[in-house]
Amino acid sequence: MFAVAIDGPAGAGKSTISRAAAKEIGFLYVDTGALYRAVAYDILKNRIDPTDQKAVCERLSAIEVHFGYEGKEQQVYLNKENVTDKLRTPQVSAAASLVSAIGPVRQFLFSQQQDIARENNIIMDGRDIGTVVLPNAQVKIYLTATTEERARRRFDELWKKGESVSFQAVLSDLIKRDENDMNRKVSPLRQAPDAIVVDTSKMDLAQSVQAILTIIKKKIGQGTK
Repeated sequence: MFAVAIDGPAGAGKSTISRAAAKEIGFLYVDTGALYRAVAYDILKNRIDPTDQKAVCERLSAIEVHFGYEGKEQQVYLNKENVTDKLRTPQVSAAASLVSAIGPVRQFLFSQQQDIARENNIIMDGRDIGTVVLPNAQVKIYLTATTEERARRRFDELWKKGESVSFQAVLSDLIKRDENDMNRKVSPLRQAPDAIVVDTSKMDLAQSVQAILTIIKKKIGQGTK
């Protein structure tokens, strides 16, 4: 199987770009962040403080989260409920950043991610895909953009969904999440040594997808050496 690992900070466009690129070349798209968001959603729904690691870990035994696919479109199921459309709020994003720093949570979801990669040609995005989950991926990309541009994109996304938020609040949350992701003790956000950096700050979606596809197709053309 051929694996593409795409890592990068929040709001860099990983999900949108990876999904489009996967569709273009017929690969399965795997948004690992959605798994952590599902856990975070469950934690919040059950009024558990995401900073209370003991309580979060105790809740894991009552959580069943997995991917389903409608065609090539990923759906996220939490205890058999499709929660895909409930996972992109600022509250869930903030909680996901906290619970994803907890070792047992990462271990809880780790095998699911690797199982999918063993059985499919995939583009998988997250924070530690190229460094931890799929260290032998044939292609590793570190997708990024400036903090302000990432905040603007997230702000636009939330407004289109009807969320009433201020740009400053989105920017502040993004900066905080970057700090959490990069400084956590377990699987912090890092650029893998052999990852190719793609900065999409001045690219639109089509240009960003093309940049990713160019890298992938070049590697496929070279074989898997």
